[in-house]
Amino acid sequence: MRKKTYAAAALFAAAALTLSACGSGDDSNKPIADVSVESGSGKAATILDKPFEKPDLVLTDTHGKKYDLLAQTKGRPTLIYFGYTHCPDVCPLTMNNLAVAKKQLPKAQQDKLRVVFVTTDPARDTPAALGKWLKGIDSDFVGLTGDFATIQAGARTMGISIEPTSKDKNGKLVSVHGTQVIAFSPKTDGGYVLYGEDATVDDYTKDLPKIIKGENP
Repeated sequence: MRKKTYAAAALFAAAALTLSACGSGDDSNKPIADVSVESGSGKAATILDKPFEKPDLVLTDTHGKKYDLLAQTKGRPTLIYFGYTHCPDVCPLTMNNLAVAKKQLPKAQQDKLRVVFVTTDPARDTPAALGKWLKGIDSDFVGLTGDFATIQAGARTMGISIEPTSKDKNGKLVSVHGTQVIAFSPKTDGGYVLYGEDATVDDYTKDLPKIIKGENP
């Protein structure tokens, strides 16, 4: 995948329209809008020329306690992903890729990194359900749930669209959501790197050491 630099307005339009109905088998995960990109070095990272502000979210963690995202992750390299635990494909793959890549880091760097999974399906993803699911991936990952409207608004500030959980044509409950991982710099707390669902373990393994330092991957 090419490394890309998006204009902020174009990125927002693309990210907001890039949705995935996990497990639906349709083409809804393909961008509806085209944006101009610059060819780069073949990396999966998209460097944003205008970083996103970290969303001001106070949600509930897997222990049932309030979690202030801004306060808890201030000055720390942070990866944020919106998804849901009943997703059969993209969400667990993305989180497992991040978990495997994280384990390649030295212990000191692992301790600095925050990986935050915010549910798009809060009705089913209770704190206990989130905790159980994440324990099978990486027990240090932060799982957050709460009011859907609050979560949706927080995602929107990062150019990620999510829709209320609904039934697909087969009667199965699905959550339609953007599948981007946004990396936030420990230096500025800005979301300056974006990864799509095609990012691999190798991509994250190569990039995380630089992201932890606040450098461009």
